[in-house]
Order: sequence, then structure tokens, then C-alpha cells
Amino acid sequence: MIKLLHFADAHIDMANYGQHDAATGLPQRVMDFLKSLDVIIETAINEKVDLVIFAGDTYRDRSPAPTFQREWGKRIMRLSRAKIPTLLLTGNHDVSPSQYRAHAIQEFDTLSPDYIHVVSSLKLLGPKDIDGVPVQVVAIPWITRSGIMASLTADSTNEENPQEVIEKMLTDWLSQTIADLDPNLPTILTAHASIAGAKFGNENSIKIGRDVVLQPGLVANPALDYVALGHIHRYQDLNLGSHPPVIYPGSIERVDFGEINEGKGFIIAEIEKGHTSYRWQQLPIRRFMEYWVELEDLLGVNKKIFAAIPASDEVAEAIVRLTLIYPRDLETLIDEARIHDHFKDAFAFQLVKKPISEARTRLGDSFEASSMTPAELLELYWKRQHIEDQAERERLQKLAEELIAQSQIN
Repeated sequence: MIKLLHFADAHIDMANYGQHDAATGLPQRVMDFLKSLDVIIETAINEKVDLVIFAGDTYRDRSPAPTFQREWGKRIMRLSRAKIPTLLLTGNHDVSPSQYRAHAIQEFDTLSPDYIHVVSSLKLLGPKDIDGVPVQVVAIPWITRSGIMASLTADSTNEENPQEVIEKMLTDWLSQTIADLDPNLPTILTAHASIAGAKFGNENSIKIGRDVVLQPGLVANPALDYVALGHIHRYQDLNLGSHPPVIYPGSIERVDFGEINEGKGFIIAEIEKGHTSYRWQQLPIRRFMEYWVELEDLLGVNKKIFAAIPASDEVAEAIVRLTLIYPRDLETLIDEARIHDHFKDAFAFQLVKKPISEARTRLGDSFEASSMTPAELLELYWKRQHIEDQAERERLQKLAEELIAQSQIN
């Protein structure tokens, strides 16, 4: 039996909320990601796992600051010192579109610390490649278009869709590799890619881009014993209840409000030939809280806002966003200073204001709109839209009158 720890999508340099920590100089939000990474490393060591697989995307982009590289390196080297074989796949955020540039975790490849193995190209790894662990690993890191196109034969034409070419080549390679497996060893497939039918998270700050898409029937092959995926931030088993498990563990922290309802964690799996059991271990991450308030009239504007949000102590240390939707005329009635003071104990607070224009101009009960010309109605509309610049109103009015005149001619 092989005991595996599988995690992915660390993105440890996400610093889109909060301030810097005075003691370490690190962004406080980055420290959240590092705390999750610490839990993962501690678990691997304490549970004496036989193998760790990180299925790609170490950082937010392929050019991380040296400080973040240092923090990642500290933790990965703990696995090396603990003599735990570890596979690090390169993900789409780790690699350059150019095949000649170094990837974001190149230093581990260059320095080759004991027990740490970087996988940046298609490979079939056997026991001798992973420090004697009795398992074979089919590895598919993120494949760049330039890397694939450089290997195309002369028979390939410029008219071929590069994305389809990549997917076909991957499918052919994977099918042949599975056919060549040692039938006596348990097999893990690890890939940084999308599987058709997977449910994406709403990772707005981390753009997925043009995905390589593999078909579920290809990766859910019963010749495999576990499929360790990365790239999609939502935890899911795409072959639930069947063999092999096909699992995205999800990212290790929420990257934005699009993931507000998603738990974050990693996988501990026990793998044998023909049988695998696993558990998803949830990480203790920072809370995200979001509230929407729609205001409609002048009376009780702030009373309605504060009735819809929690008490100050309930949002302490959380990342909070409050969105207000209201007619423009109510702008000056909103007590922003009081709102910000209410959320002063939150880790981070965003106030999003969405003023809206009234759907129709209110002319008064006794006013007959039919008595006005289209040009007069437009002039009133510009004023109601608070277009204060007289020259701008005249320019818009002139354009509108030309269109009205043209429509009457036609």
C-alpha cells in the first residue's frame, strides 16, 4: 500500500486583501496561504506518507518575487529533510509561453535536492525515479503551445487548431503510456489540466486561460489506481464511487469572493493495485463574508443598511464585502464613515457602491409627456442623468436630433 498526500494550486503570493505584517514584512494574506501550506507539510511528515504530489501552480505567475520563492523553498525542503519523495508538477502559472525560459520552480530542478523531483515534461516515472517508492506515475504537467508546436512533424499544417493538436497529442501519448504500464505496480496519473465535465470554481483573480481538456473516459481508466489533478480550484471527484478516484483537491486558500462558498483542503490517499481509499482534509482558512443591500427610498437609509449586516464582533478577522445598490439621489444620505467604522475589526473590508439611474424620468402627476417633443424629452433626460457639462449636453442633444431627423426622412 502507498500512502499519498496530494495537493495543488497553492498560489502562495496572492496578496489582494489586507496589509503587511510588521514582524515578517510579508503581506498578511500571503501568510494565510503559507499557514495552509504549513498544515499540509506537517500532515505529510506526521502521517509518514510515502509520497507527496503537488499538481501545479505554485505562485500567481511565473515570475515570483524572491521572498515568496524563499518561503516556498523553506517548506519544500522540510519534506526533503524528512526523506519524503515529492513530485512537483509545473502548472500554467508556473511556465512561460516560451519553451526556452525557466519555469517558476526551476531552482529545484537545477539544484536537485534529495527526494524533490520537478516534472516539467511528459513522463512515466517508475520506482527508480522516485526514490524506490513501489509505484509508477504518469505525469502530465501544463503543456505550452510552443512546446507542442516545436515537436510537430512536417505533416502538420498551419490550418490545424493548435489546441486540438495539443489535446490529440496528449491523448495519443497517454493512451500509449497506459498500454505500456507494468501491470503489477499501482499506478498514479497526475496532471495539471482540465477534465471535460469538471465544475470550475469562480477563481476571478486567477484566470484559467485556454485550457487543455482531457476526456473523462481517458483518465478514469481502470488501469489507473489514483488520478491526482490540479488546475481547477474546486474540490471534486469526477469518478465518485468508482475506481480510480479522479480528484481535484482544490486550491489551498480562497483567492477571491468567487470562491466564498468553497472549502479548501488536500487529499490523503491509500493506494493499492486495483483499490484506493482516500479522505479530503479541510484546511482552517480565513472567512469570507459578503452582504448585499438594496435601497429604494429616502426614509431610513442607514437604518436599513445596519439592519442587514452582522454585529462588529461577528466580522472580526474576516474578509468582508458590502455592496449597496441605490438610486443616485440617495448617495449623500449614506453614512460611509459609520459603515467603515463598523467593520474596523475585519481583516479587510470593501464597500462597493452601485448607484443606478431611475428606469424612467419622473415628470409629476399633472405633467403630460405627450406634450413634449422627442428633443425636449431628451434634454430633460440629460439633466436627470446629472450631465452637468453644458457643452457635453449640447453635443449629445445635437447627435440625437440628427438621428431623429434622419429617421423621419427614412
